[in-house]
Amino acid sequence: MLKQLQMGMRAFLLMASRVWTCICFLLKKQVRAISQMQPVKYEIFPLSPLSRHRLSIVKRKVLVLDLDETLIHSHHDGVARPTVRPGTPPDFVLKVTIDRHPVRFFVHKRPHVDFFLDIVSQWYELVVFTASMEIYGAAVADKLDNNRGILRRRYYRQHCTPEMGSYTKDLSAICSDLSSVFILDNSPGAYRAYPHNAIPIKSWFSDAGDTALLSLLPVLGRCTIRSFKEFTLTSYLVA
Repeated sequence: MLKQLQMGMRAFLLMASRVWTCICFLLKKQVRAISQMQPVKYEIFPLSPLSRHRLSIVKRKVLVLDLDETLIHSHHDGVARPTVRPGTPPDFVLKVTIDRHPVRFFVHKRPHVDFFLDIVSQWYELVVFTASMEIYGAAVADKLDNNRGILRRRYYRQHCTPEMGSYTKDLSAICSDLSSVFILDNSPGAYRAYPHNAIPIKSWFSDAGDTALLSLLPVLGRCTIRSFKEFTLTSYLVA
């Protein structure tokens, strides 16, 4: 009898230990997930007088920015299998009407995008060029701009050229001096006609540890006063 009681106690303790281990694992996993969702805050320092002077004596170049999978990723109500991890909260939700039907877009911002825009807006004239519909693209650009007035120039699907199953973007319509315009886009088809003006970047969907935008800042800083071709960035792919 005593032996059976001891065996039962050992089995209970073993089961309790396994349950406790499982609970601890799930708690740690949840804490990691929450910590990854915390926004990163940066101190934005103004340009030094020397940097401000250097930028004032050169013609400000144009940086064309794509939206989807470059600066943000979104999915809408009708997506059966969203690409982001279930339970990941969006940075903002857009409610737009498409073909008389209300649609909600759940938008996730690429890591460090706000800091990236704060910095490059001091160096370049920024232009949004997206193959998305204007009603959606304009709403996303408004959210990213956040009343700062840094994303005033915008081009949408109607400004693109359908070609080979994708949309190409005409940079000459943005700036007649092609040596002064660069495009940051995850889709090679978008800049098919302007490979020497392109800064490729990998598509982003949900990786909370992505640092592609941060990695570009040193290069973009140097390009403000030198030719893009000097850095042979046509083969530069940000991981």
